[in-house]
Amino acid sequence: MIVKDEFLSKLRRYFNLNLYEVKIWTALLSRGVSTAGELSDIANVPRSRSYDVLESLEKKGFVVMKIGKPIKYIAVPPKEVLERVKKNVKSEADTHVKALESLKGTEIVDELNSLHNQGVELIEPSDLSGSLKGRHNLYNHLDMTIRGAEESVTIMTTSQGFLRKIEGFKPVFEQLKKRGVKIKICAPMNKETEKAAKQLAGVAEVRHASVNGRFVVVDGKEIVFMLMDDSEVHPTYDIGIWINTPFFASSIQNLYEIAWKAMKEVKLKN
Repeated sequence: MIVKDEFLSKLRRYFNLNLYEVKIWTALLSRGVSTAGELSDIANVPRSRSYDVLESLEKKGFVVMKIGKPIKYIAVPPKEVLERVKKNVKSEADTHVKALESLKGTEIVDELNSLHNQGVELIEPSDLSGSLKGRHNLYNHLDMTIRGAEESVTIMTTSQGFLRKIEGFKPVFEQLKKRGVKIKICAPMNKETEKAAKQLAGVAEVRHASVNGRFVVVDGKEIVFMLMDDSEVHPTYDIGIWINTPFFASSIQNLYEIAWKAMKEVKLKN
């Protein structure tokens, strides 16, 4: 049995399996029913490990052990495996979230906050900066930065970035609007983005930008800017820079306000 390494890698990632597990599983899928010894030979997995691996796959719901001698294993249909994995992931995630929620207001969080506050007091404002690698990490930090806004959030983004921000930050924008925070967003507009922009009616001001840019300024104090063109870089390799610097952030904010006046307003209401 020849299975491409790239395919095995994807299975490991999506189904949370180790290399031996994914090799044994795909070998069994190709056979339907088989013994541990046969699967060991097909998958090129040491025989001493094959029984442990099959036991693990059985517990995870990927295989069923057939009664009889010699012991054989039956592959569960992939469609059913997918549903089982989804159910297990959701259950584990819910349990983890509940555990984290239970930490609120506890001595653990108080102690962590105390350590953080002591550390911040020792840091120069200019040292509060860092690089953000990967769009997932980048958007997590943007979420935290934007949620802390007290006066204004200024965003310049691309067409695809505009759609992502509506999808990811709309609830945050709505909360900020209730607190009186002014939100301005500019991006190159097309039919898709103009249609999506209507979701921000009464929440933010949106204008058409004739050029691409990717940055966010919060309260004229913090700025997060992206170094790559999101149309040419894989999300995993996207890079952003976060800086807590009122001098630089306010300068960018002022330049933005000048450009804003010349931008075409996007009508958010029909």
